[in-house]
Amino acid sequence: MPLSYPTGTISEHLACRNDVAVFDVSHLGTVRVEGPDSKERLQRALCNDLDKVTPGRAQYTQLLDDSDGSVVDDIIVWWLSDEVFEVMPNASNTDAVVNAIGGIDTTDQRAIIAVQGPNARRLVNSISPQASQVQRFRIVDFEWNRAICLVAGTGYTGEDGVEFAIPVDQAEAFFDALIEAGGVPAGLGARDTLRLEAGLPLHGHELGKGITPLQAGLGWVVGWNKDLFRGKQALLEEKSRGVARLLRGLIASGRRPPRADSRVLQIHGGAGQVGYVTSGNFSPILERGIALAMLNPSIEEGEELHIETKGAMISCQVACTPFVGPKSALK
Repeated sequence: MPLSYPTGTISEHLACRNDVAVFDVSHLGTVRVEGPDSKERLQRALCNDLDKVTPGRAQYTQLLDDSDGSVVDDIIVWWLSDEVFEVMPNASNTDAVVNAIGGIDTTDQRAIIAVQGPNARRLVNSISPQASQVQRFRIVDFEWNRAICLVAGTGYTGEDGVEFAIPVDQAEAFFDALIEAGGVPAGLGARDTLRLEAGLPLHGHELGKGITPLQAGLGWVVGWNKDLFRGKQALLEEKSRGVARLLRGLIASGRRPPRADSRVLQIHGGAGQVGYVTSGNFSPILERGIALAMLNPSIEEGEELHIETKGAMISCQVACTPFVGPKSALK
């Protein structure tokens, strides 16, 4: 997946917000977990509660470090049938996920192609009417070019859309068919600016070593009523004492984009550094710099702060997320 195609990141970003974009996200891993104990294995390892959903649905969840509750990886689980699950981690973390849940790494057997935007389903309908009807966070199989494929009503842009799992020998033809039908190919640059506008976390930035779901504002991902899962005790202790930092949104006063790891400073009150930027970029929709940042939990929405960058200070205001799009893009 390139950083961008010839049209450029901003053009691809706007295509997704206003029409439809097509992403090759085959860098995501896939682990198949099946058998009579498959659900219980996932329940013990992952923090969300599969009892909230049923076969034929997808669920966002996380694999936590058992010692401190921080996020080893964030994951989408596709529950295909009673005893069959497709677990989709970030590819670089696939081995760690297999070690935790078992299963078979099937990443090299399929491609994952995302179609996102307000006209995504219209485009998909021209390829497969059945696939275009999949509901949000539901999964169905369908046939294309005599191959059995999967489609889920999921995505990572804040827009409506679907994600396909296509057998690898059909993937290039399927991708080309989507482009020929009017989809705009989009790269990693647009994928990142879109997820940032939607306030969605990225592993290695808003999630990772030392960062718990509670700090990332994702307490709803935790199945508190489950008897046991990795990291539960650490999260219960953190919940009791309160988080030391909290992920918040920042909107800059101008177009200059904040950058990851920049210090965030309090303008008034003499507190000095109150956090750091986890991700930042230019928002093509707001036409201003935006950022996600880990901040002192006492910082309030609407408060004015400074982001320290090389050669300048960026004035910004604490804002609720998402900056653009629905508030439940992961749910």
